[in-house]
Amino acid sequence: MTDRITQQPTTDTSSPSLTSLLAGIVDDLQRLIRQEIELARREVHQEWEKTKVAAGAMAAGVALAALASVLLCFFLVYLLAWATNLPPWAWFGIIGGAMLGVAVALLFAGRSKASQINVVPPQTAETMKENVQWIKTQT
Repeated sequence: MTDRITQQPTTDTSSPSLTSLLAGIVDDLQRLIRQEIELARREVHQEWEKTKVAAGAMAAGVALAALASVLLCFFLVYLLAWATNLPPWAWFGIIGGAMLGVAVALLFAGRSKASQINVVPPQTAETMKENVQWIKTQT
């Protein structure tokens, strides 16, 4: 008869090594940083789109104010001077003041749009805080 040698399978029930734990943490950190960079890129793109809309509104307001001031001022001044007893210089002051009021209203509308722009992307800032807390608990 042949002798049989039986071997017991070895099972390692010990915890993972420090090297493998550190490697896992480094991998997690790298993945997390890549995700944060991608999130920041998306948020910067969204804020850039808001910036373009606000700048467009402000530019349109300035252009409209300038064009309206030139065309309507002359038209209205001479029309009102012809229809009333006031001299043209008085009507230039009245019409110029009215146009200035419209221009200021448009500039404030653009300014309120611009105030909605976040320089620091809020989602990225929040997740970065969470990540710092997570890293602190891992060490």
